[in-house]
Amino acid sequence: MNTNSAVISRRNFIIGAAAAGGGLSVGFHVPLGAQTLASATMPEVNAWVVVRPDESCVIRIARAEMGQGTHTGLAQLVAEELECDWSKVVLQPITAGQNLARKRVWRDMATGGSRGIRGSQEYVRQGGAAARMVLLQAAANQWQVPVAELRVDKGLVQHAASGRSTTYGKLADAAAKLPAPDVKSITLKSPRDWKLVGKPIKRLDTAPKVTGQQKYAIDVALPGMLIAAIKASPVFGGKLVSFDASKVLSLRGIKSVVKVDDESVAVIADSYWRAKQALEKLPIVWDEVGNGQVSSASIAAHLTEGLTSTQNVFADRDVGDAPAAIAKAARTVEAVYSTPFVAHACMEPMNCTVRITADRAEAWVATQNAEAALAVLSTVAGLPLDKCEVYNPSLGGGFGRRGGPQDYVRQAALIGKQFIGTPIKMIWSREEDMSQGMFRPIGLCKLSAGLDDKGQLVGLQLRVSGQSINAYAAPHNIQNGKDRRQLQGYYEEPGEAQFGYTVPNLRVEYAMRNTHVPVGPWRGVNTNQNGIYIECFIDEVARAAGKDPLEFRRALITQHPKHLAVLNAAADKAGWNKPLPAGRHRGIAQFMGYGSYTAAVAEVSVKDGKVKVHRLVLSTNCGHAVNTQQIAAQVEGSVAYGFDSLQSQSTVKDGRIVDNNFHLYPIARLAQMPHIETVIAPTHDFWGGVGEPTICVVAPAIMNAIYAATGKPVRNLPLKNEGLEIV
Repeated sequence: MNTNSAVISRRNFIIGAAAAGGGLSVGFHVPLGAQTLASATMPEVNAWVVVRPDESCVIRIARAEMGQGTHTGLAQLVAEELECDWSKVVLQPITAGQNLARKRVWRDMATGGSRGIRGSQEYVRQGGAAARMVLLQAAANQWQVPVAELRVDKGLVQHAASGRSTTYGKLADAAAKLPAPDVKSITLKSPRDWKLVGKPIKRLDTAPKVTGQQKYAIDVALPGMLIAAIKASPVFGGKLVSFDASKVLSLRGIKSVVKVDDESVAVIADSYWRAKQALEKLPIVWDEVGNGQVSSASIAAHLTEGLTSTQNVFADRDVGDAPAAIAKAARTVEAVYSTPFVAHACMEPMNCTVRITADRAEAWVATQNAEAALAVLSTVAGLPLDKCEVYNPSLGGGFGRRGGPQDYVRQAALIGKQFIGTPIKMIWSREEDMSQGMFRPIGLCKLSAGLDDKGQLVGLQLRVSGQSINAYAAPHNIQNGKDRRQLQGYYEEPGEAQFGYTVPNLRVEYAMRNTHVPVGPWRGVNTNQNGIYIECFIDEVARAAGKDPLEFRRALITQHPKHLAVLNAAADKAGWNKPLPAGRHRGIAQFMGYGSYTAAVAEVSVKDGKVKVHRLVLSTNCGHAVNTQQIAAQVEGSVAYGFDSLQSQSTVKDGRIVDNNFHLYPIARLAQMPHIETVIAPTHDFWGGVGEPTICVVAPAIMNAIYAATGKPVRNLPLKNEGLEIV
């Protein structure tokens, strides 16, 4: 065991990997040791940058790429400070093992919570700036002139007084030998001086996707590799009792049938199809551990009890006396909204390829947290961290599913450990993928409001009753039985998910009501449900007050100017007060999540229960806009996910998920997509997220437009529960 593995335990490493970021030295210039990323002919300028003799600049990226454009955005930030030629930039993802070997010089590798750029923007820019500084110092040393007299543009260094010039490629070798600048000496560019950042630059990974050259984890092929198909207990928490391998071992291509753990069994074959077919024929006996009678109906009853109970309930906000104000109000409004379990439905199902030998363990896996995957691999293989490696190709969809506990990595490693020296690729079937996920938590929300005789909102009380992600995935984050995470978007404090409305009497409560169904982050996490609850209810209250939904919101939001600005931006772009074609109606919503402010206006028509969404205008303020083209693309992707939240549902019957393939679980179709317009309104004074925030306003804007069209609020999702269907 080397020094690194001796001082970093697996437990501390995975906790550190999850903690992300704080308290780590920047370490821009660390010797490579055994893990060489550059060669004598291509010396690294620092950990972030290698300049090749052909003037191409290799920029190293630690975060995962799952379609959101993080790699391109991070490369823009490095290149901005580096002052290199963008047309010559090449990306190089680094591995978890490389990061660990260099004392986590690239810091946090986890990608989630819309933090890929906002969580690392400062230190990656410092990496680019530090590389520029040593390259200029190398030129100054060569010419014996002060660094201050040098200028650089697109990798061309010039000394105006003498007329001399040179390139980064010619300076790289000398620069690599210079000491790294102290981080305190690095001055980053002002946003007003940015040349690359803030521009709609094309993504660096588009071409290989278009040509089909892009390789995902599921495409990994190693010599002598076998394929594993796996099945876990269909009832969550169930146990594997027995299986009869003799029934399938004689089938063509079948190599083995193995117990994976107490909950799952796998068939190993020479092809996935043969493994899957044999697994379907394998007689298996499960112990349902008392959960076989749980259904969506029994879960709904459990959550309904939480709406009125005094047990296991806490008030996160209690301003004034909301119950008293509502009781004395001239008019009251009350509603209960419900949102179901939903699956991630990644196009690339969970998979992982492992190769474990007596002294080495490797995994090829699409993961949102390569360091957590490394820790799991090390634990299962029983090998030190420095004897393990995780390679992380582009992800065929993540949405939060590929973060968290790395359950599929653990399964693959448990199988691989039984086939020492033989590469094993484990692939989940589509049915397994959609019935064994960590689902978006199910929830109910009861809301009550009181209006005075002038239609002013004098009291608001809401209670969310539902499952807790932390209770399942991170119990240590629940303090004294209180889990604030489920109230994202209702926070008083600014910065991450602040509630935008000012109400003189306000009470926000959460009743934790857990089930046997595992839950986890689903793109946008709890802001999705919470945005639906409050934004749809605000429309109900506005109607009861006899006021326009936009004007009613404006009156409540004056103390939160950034919320108000995006609301106005969406309304203005949509032409809120302009007449619509006959049969069309508008709905509006605003909400904050993941450090960004968002709003949406939807135009819909409804006929015989058929809902057609014609237009969506979405505005967002993410503070600094790194790549406006990618922000627009993420907003458009948010629309598709918002549609999913309107029409998808993971139903529980006999303790198991029954909506286990796309014929039962509808996702957004191309024909359903409306005309989408994006208004990007950055205020350039903070770093917000992009990948998730706008999802939370898509569904309520559409639901409010349906309300305007039909005169009936939509309270129970999916829409089919209300006799509605998006066409």
